[in-house]
Amino acid sequence: MSTTYVADRWAAEFQRVSDDDAELSAHGRYFSCGYLLDMGERSYIVRVHRGKIEEIVVDPGPLEAYQFALRASADTWRKFSQDPPPPMFHGIWAASFREDMSLEGDLLVLMQNLRCLTRQLELLRVTGAPV
Repeated sequence: MSTTYVADRWAAEFQRVSDDDAELSAHGRYFSCGYLLDMGERSYIVRVHRGKIEEIVVDPGPLEAYQFALRASADTWRKFSQDPPPPMFHGIWAASFREDMSLEGDLLVLMQNLRCLTRQLELLRVTGAPV
């Protein structure tokens, strides 16, 4: 099974789980942004509009636009997506203070969408990390 096939399957599953999530449906009315998940080995741009994923771009090129990025090693993302996660991998703030996660780009947009983004990232514990 090719790694591209695995990444594409994960993207479809993450979109399904996210779009079906009751909390995102209730709170996502204004959740509209594009963000990069840089996982070291792979990267993904997730484009969300009104709480629903419009598109996930697997391994985007350098000219693909996004508003902010969450960058960490593949190992950090694997631990972050465990259910339950180990200590210091339970959220983006803990992982950025104590581990190798970094937050870059338009952090105002990240903060404006923080609750929905946090919930969407918690869904990695359902789908697993695609690295």
